[in-house]
Amino acid sequence: MIVTTRELEAACETLAQSDFITIDTEFLRETTFWPELCLIQMASPDLEVIVDPLASGLDLAPFFTLMANGNVTKVFHAARQDIEIIFHLGNLIPHPIFDTQVAAMVCGFGDSVSYDQLVQKVKNIPIDKSSRFTDWSHRPLSEKQLDYALADVTHLRDVYLKLKAELEREGRADWLKEEMAILESRETYDLHPDDAWQRLKMRLRKPQELMVMKSIAAWREREARARNVPRARVLKDDAIFEIAQQQPKTSDALGRLRTIPKGWERSSAGSAIVDAVNAALAIPKAEWPKLERHQQAPEGAASAVELLKVLLRLISEKHGVAAKMIANSDDLEKIATEGENADVAAMRGWRRELFGDQALKMIAGGIALRFAGKKIETVDISP
Repeated sequence: MIVTTRELEAACETLAQSDFITIDTEFLRETTFWPELCLIQMASPDLEVIVDPLASGLDLAPFFTLMANGNVTKVFHAARQDIEIIFHLGNLIPHPIFDTQVAAMVCGFGDSVSYDQLVQKVKNIPIDKSSRFTDWSHRPLSEKQLDYALADVTHLRDVYLKLKAELEREGRADWLKEEMAILESRETYDLHPDDAWQRLKMRLRKPQELMVMKSIAAWREREARARNVPRARVLKDDAIFEIAQQQPKTSDALGRLRTIPKGWERSSAGSAIVDAVNAALAIPKAEWPKLERHQQAPEGAASAVELLKVLLRLISEKHGVAAKMIANSDDLEKIATEGENADVAAMRGWRRELFGDQALKMIAGGIALRFAGKKIETVDISP
């Protein structure tokens, strides 16, 4: 394992000579807001290294320089959490990147295929996953644990080359670029506390409730970051929802809520929540957020959605692209309801060429489905 800055610098200089490197990280975050980086694995066609970021005196600057090197493609599998760690510690987004999980979906390997499944399909070898739940902060790590960690980048080299060749052969390299642009956007990782409410899966009926929810969610986000603890450790989602509905203006009113532990309302956090509620309620009505009004689905929209699901499956199978990459259920509902005006990914770029235009044609009555030869197929209907 690399444990000194000089060793890391030499390894990164060698890795920087390659067109691509594969990367993985091991981390812990069960008890913290920010993930604790415990291990970095990297490999090029000629070099394989494991870096110990917990080593005393180790400076990760050479690693961040390599991540920012635009001449080297950084290959991850399911990149989001790895990039989040790099962004938090180094204040940068690796560029350019290649996510093999996304590429696998574009190449027809199924929805959200795991790393070991992908290696099995590409290389026809099993991966020992017995070290998956290792405490990566523990030292020393065993040879078995290190072998497991290194396997996450060594097999990835062959997976990358296979998927890259497949994308180029099928003319789908640009499809992947659209997805990588999202992963390379700072906005994907730098969520402002005032936007933290967007993570919550809650439906509120009144603008005033949404105003309070935004205020409490922003307070929780700042508190969790400052204390470096998980959001739920500060305040659970269902408590935010109840506070938004009941809008307690005093500590006593807060203490009467079902989701608030007994006595918690007298803590400094309880006082902060009451202050946040009152601050939200003091905002002039003209500045309250507008609740999104759900359009009444036209008659027959539910049936149209069911037909679009069949069409999506047929197109997905025909072109070897995971259906999840093309459209989801919400997309289909919006297309069935709003047609050409549906603001969804399935109506833009390659997804529109592949599916969106066909979906509109089906809604307009230009495509029918039939059962023939023990399978369902589409039939164009002449105007």
